[in-house]
Amino acid sequence: MTTDNKVALITGSAKRIGAFTAEYFHSRGYDIILHYRHSGDAAKSLRDCLNASRPHSCIALHADLADPTAWEQLAEQARSWKHRLDLLVNNASSYYPTEFGKTTQAQWNDLFASNAMAPFFLTQALTPLLQQSNGCVVNIVDINADRPLPNYTPYCMAKAALKAMTLSLAQVLAPQVRVNGIAPGAIIWPTHGQTSEADQQALLARTPMQSMGSPEDIARTIYFLAEKAPFITGQIIAVDGGQSLT
Repeated sequence: MTTDNKVALITGSAKRIGAFTAEYFHSRGYDIILHYRHSGDAAKSLRDCLNASRPHSCIALHADLADPTAWEQLAEQARSWKHRLDLLVNNASSYYPTEFGKTTQAQWNDLFASNAMAPFFLTQALTPLLQQSNGCVVNIVDINADRPLPNYTPYCMAKAALKAMTLSLAQVLAPQVRVNGIAPGAIIWPTHGQTSEADQQALLARTPMQSMGSPEDIARTIYFLAEKAPFITGQIIAVDGGQSLT
């Protein structure tokens, strides 16, 4: 199957920001490759919804990004669907606290696999396809890559590695492929209650815009980088209401 529509692969797109981004790009004419690890039901429901509005415009692919064999399999499935790729969004991310002194190697491996290692090897595998379309890569980094959180050391280290990858590959892949990053602030609170309500309110009080952002803020910025900014590469855009200024 081939297409004249642009194609985007968004990792971790069954729920939350990834799912909203998939819907946003689909509504603007992109065909979408959803990726999921555990959230199969949510991914398939979103796939069916998007295909109902435009047939054959979306597929959902499973891959455990902690498994090194999964990167090439996911890339091959993406290549064989419509034989093109215009946008890769490395969004999938493990996120949880790890207390120093009690951090396990399994936690380290999991956090680095989804946040640094998989984005690198998936980008490497899909670069030839992206080069054919003069496509782009957008990595979802984190403002805490520069301002690490206590008790999240391996996570912040992994996001810092993803930032470094963004800056390096922007040079390696130019001029055919642009590589940029987005560093979100408070967009959606974690689902596992790592942040108390009091801490949430204190964080928003310190944020110049004094409010949370929305998934649409992230999707719009990705769309800007993909469609409206052909001369921007190697940049990390903070979408955080000014939080990183304080």
